[in-house]
Amino acid sequence: MLDRAEQSAAQDEPGFPHWADPDTGKWTTTPDGDWTGGAFPGIFWLGYRMTGRPRVLALARSWSARLRPRVNLETAFKGFGFYYGAALGSILADDADAACLALEAAESLVGQFDPTLGLIPLGRDAEESGETGSAYSSIDSLQASPLLFWAAQHTGDRRYSECASAHTTRVLQIHSRPDGSIVQSTELDGGTGRVIRHFTHKGLGDSSVWGRAQAWGMLFSAMAFSQGRQDQWLVHGMRAADWWLANVPADGVAYWDFDDPAIPDAPRDTAATSIACAALLRLARLAPDATARNRYRRAAEHSANALVSGYLTRPGPPGEHAGRPAGMLTGGCFNNRADARPHDRITNAELIFGSYYLFECLQILSGTLDAGTL
Repeated sequence: MLDRAEQSAAQDEPGFPHWADPDTGKWTTTPDGDWTGGAFPGIFWLGYRMTGRPRVLALARSWSARLRPRVNLETAFKGFGFYYGAALGSILADDADAACLALEAAESLVGQFDPTLGLIPLGRDAEESGETGSAYSSIDSLQASPLLFWAAQHTGDRRYSECASAHTTRVLQIHSRPDGSIVQSTELDGGTGRVIRHFTHKGLGDSSVWGRAQAWGMLFSAMAFSQGRQDQWLVHGMRAADWWLANVPADGVAYWDFDDPAIPDAPRDTAATSIACAALLRLARLAPDATARNRYRRAAEHSANALVSGYLTRPGPPGEHAGRPAGMLTGGCFNNRADARPHDRITNAELIFGSYYLFECLQILSGTLDAGTL
């Protein structure tokens, strides 16, 4: 997978990898990285931590710096890019330039917090095909929390952790159903903060469970608990994980939406599965009893094995998928909706963030990385 990333960087495409054709490996790119861009330098930060190679560090630093145009965009989703693309450089490589970049983005996120809503709204620059702006939220916006918690730890400035704590608590409160499933999106009243309606930007329907929504809820509640230690966040994360395990197919690889009536012929989503796998590995450290910890670890191993054996490309004999690179995590469903942004409308591809999370999971499972580091 690291070789695949290095080969992609060597192609000198005119932007950040977004998703790749599963047969050719050719990337569809975005000029500034969009919300996904930080996953690419994130792979290199992890790769440097694993190998110590100066060339991999140079790639991490170069691609991290390319995120700078997004620092002050008004979108909660930039938390993803600057946590994995920049803060990870500080965490894993003690890189000062990456730390400065991450702190600039964290400061901007604090400025976007809305005290009436109790959260950081999606923002006018949020990368969605539907409603965005100052009175909309989504479970995906929890991407802001890890960056803010890191900034608090890095600087000692409690403003960051206070913002992260309020944001995490409110987003989980309004997007978590009693049974543990997650609703993706919410419209709020800008004057009072009350919930007007629940809906979805990317799932099948307003009442369905979009696979990545469930996975994001699992991951970021677990990461928030690891960083901020509020028990309610761990409860949310375990409840969401238990729902996932009760509903994911037996092979451990999720469909793009758990309620798609076309199942078993509906698209799978290996990216959602790799996110969930990362969440399960964190819960395998954080759950309060050994039985739960062992169950989450076994489930993570099961899904990771399924992704590697069924969806990760390998060199093949001559004539079989000729020219297809090895190390691609195929089977990612970016968006299966007709109203998706044109460059997101793909149902079987390598998604750069899916590859990041599988690469992270494999390092944790192999013992070369401690999940508590991230």
